[in-house]
Amino acid sequence: MQNRDFFSGYHPAVNFLYFGLVLAFSMVFMHPVCLTISVSAALAYCIYLRGRRALRPLLTYLLPAALLAAVLNPVFNHEGATILLYFSSGNPLTLESIVYGFAAAAMLASVVLWFSCYHEIMTTDKFVYLFGRVIPSLSLVLSMTLRLVPRLRAQARAVAAAQRCAGGGGSGGIMRRARSGLTIFSALVTWSLESSIETADSMRSRGFGLPGRTAFSLYRFDGRDRTATAFLLACGGYILAGALRGGLSWHYYPTAAGSAGGPYTLSLYGTYLALCLLPLFLDIREEQSWRTTESGERRAGRARRIPNPRRNRSETRLPTEREE
Repeated sequence: MQNRDFFSGYHPAVNFLYFGLVLAFSMVFMHPVCLTISVSAALAYCIYLRGRRALRPLLTYLLPAALLAAVLNPVFNHEGATILLYFSSGNPLTLESIVYGFAAAAMLASVVLWFSCYHEIMTTDKFVYLFGRVIPSLSLVLSMTLRLVPRLRAQARAVAAAQRCAGGGGSGGIMRRARSGLTIFSALVTWSLESSIETADSMRSRGFGLPGRTAFSLYRFDGRDRTATAFLLACGGYILAGALRGGLSWHYYPTAAGSAGGPYTLSLYGTYLALCLLPLFLDIREEQSWRTTESGERRAGRARRIPNPRRNRSETRLPTEREE
């Protein structure tokens, strides 16, 4: 199996532990520094995994949704001590509600970005491998649910392309587009029912649910995975202990204030940054290692392939008549 990046080649337990930590911390910590670290790391990792094509859905859906959340919070939430103005209804517009709205938008954006990275790294086979024996039915249902939307989208594109080739595309008036959409929906329903029957027959023929049934897997928990697990647990434990001691506390009402930037708080920021940037660090280090190895092999191969012209001429010249 060809991995999307170096971190995806780690054991599924390591991948799941990493995303569990960053998602949990992103949803719990409302400190501005933590939100900035989470959003920046998630955006960088998402672009690294998916390339430039990751920017289009971010700008199309995620950014407007985050801005909408930031704008709606001051409209419905009027808490805060710093009043900027009053609405026509008499409710105040406070600076704290605006700041909290942007913080909530940053938290929403970071969670969506981390889930996008999770979808790229944690494939269906990894999820089934982790939870197939513990909760086999639930893991199967979740894996099939996660696969359903991408498969339906791909099949809908195929049906729409077939309709356009047959001259029955959805271009034209509203009624024509509606009939085309209903035709595509009908084809998708029929395809999904047939696919479910085929999946059930395939699972039954492979002995799903029988006692003693085993599953083939290529995953092995080696020393590299132990080191990564120890690092993740150490970072997660240190951050959690610091948060329980108030090192990452922050409140927005009645005024925005929180933990000061002392040495202990700065160490928590650095640990959180190291945790979020772990996959990028591993990938960049592996790329540099590969480039160094390839450049060394090229130099060595070039040195072996370049012969000495003088030596070859003296060794390969034909004997003269006098020498014979």
